[in-house]
Amino acid sequence: MQYDLIVIGSGPGGYVAAIRASQLGMKAAIVECAEVGGVCLNRGCIPAKSLLKSAQVFENIKHSSDYGTFVKHGAADIETIVGRAKNVSATMSKGIDMLLKKNKIDLIRGYGRLKTPNTVEVSGDENKEITATHIIIATGARPKELPSLPVDEKYVLSYKTGLFPEYIFKKAVIIGSGAIGVELAYFYNSLDTKITLVEFMPDIVPLEDKEVSAQLSRSFRKAGITVMTNSSVDSVAINENECVVKISTKKGIETIVCDKVISAVGIVANIEDIGLENLGIEVENSKIKTDAFYRTNVKNVYAIGDVIATPALAHVASNEAIACVEKIAGLDVEPIDYGCIPSCIYTTPEIASVGMTEKSAIEAGFSVKTGKFPYMASGKAATAGNRDGFVKLVLDATTGKLLGAHLIGQGVTEIIAGLTLALKLGATGKQILKTIHPHPTMSEAVAEAAAVAYGEVIHL
Repeated sequence: MQYDLIVIGSGPGGYVAAIRASQLGMKAAIVECAEVGGVCLNRGCIPAKSLLKSAQVFENIKHSSDYGTFVKHGAADIETIVGRAKNVSATMSKGIDMLLKKNKIDLIRGYGRLKTPNTVEVSGDENKEITATHIIIATGARPKELPSLPVDEKYVLSYKTGLFPEYIFKKAVIIGSGAIGVELAYFYNSLDTKITLVEFMPDIVPLEDKEVSAQLSRSFRKAGITVMTNSSVDSVAINENECVVKISTKKGIETIVCDKVISAVGIVANIEDIGLENLGIEVENSKIKTDAFYRTNVKNVYAIGDVIATPALAHVASNEAIACVEKIAGLDVEPIDYGCIPSCIYTTPEIASVGMTEKSAIEAGFSVKTGKFPYMASGKAATAGNRDGFVKLVLDATTGKLLGAHLIGQGVTEIIAGLTLALKLGATGKQILKTIHPHPTMSEAVAEAAAVAYGEVIHL
């Protein structure tokens, strides 16, 4: 069958691309060799959030007496926790299957490779070739592996295996403190695993505002997590079913003995063995090169999501998919504004950010005004029993326009969308301040942060 569009990969970029193409009248197919929904739905975002919810419930039980309720003999059953996460993912995957059928998208099972700019070879139970006017590469990414830290998935685990433990470890070392590393650190620590978090950079969550990083570090240490920054793992030796981890620090070599080591040092794009060389598709720094509308240097071949040099986030891939397909369809499309992409980390406390940090704004030449409101002063945070965190706004001191927002605390991942809209629309700090926020809510800390920036009255 001749298709208008073939998408290789069915993650948040791939399946969204196919559905949008179908909505615009194209005949679309997806080639997928694994689970529908990709890593995000099956071995990443969705199961991770299920695990974190279980951890939060267990934490609430352990601290139930703080709220005047008393729960005895609370216990965490890892088999049930992991089983729930897998069931949530399976349910979501079935939902995507239904969406593909509803939109009359052919799901072709097998491994896809580019043969020509219009042909994909599919290796599977039945080898075949399929053709289309346009092809989108959306093959995603996999866990990165350090040469000095080979992953055996028995003692040294990738984050994908770390998401589905068979038992609760007594001690573990997690390497890397990006979103994946800190979420796993919170999860295991909540289940009473003694966690050491190792980060090469001077701060954990190094892409976040420095004040956010400092707050998460304080919260983690208060929760009993050992945080080691400016540190790197030299070696891991296995001795009598234990991991002997040697870590280089500013003070010298430190040795930690633990049950497992979890590598969370990032991801690498899945661009090998998909036929890029056959077509001469350009690659730079292990990412496929594209223009602003995701066209490669080869006509009719496009790439979106983790295989290109844009933020490796599910919502980014989905929006790239829509922009790419709409451009193919001839619609009037604006390029995505990558300066206005929200980012969320689902630890406790949560982290959410959008736009420039204070440091990057200053480096870009802006005269900066900031406003920071602590959750310690929030009535809603006090009633919730979790007062760690703050809202920080970065404003252009000349125009008052919002340049960035950086939040850490309970519920901030649900607040950031409003600030993303404010940033997108060019809102000023004064406009944010004069927007009435409901009381008592976590979100009113946004208006309070704007008030701090302008030295106005704070309403507790």
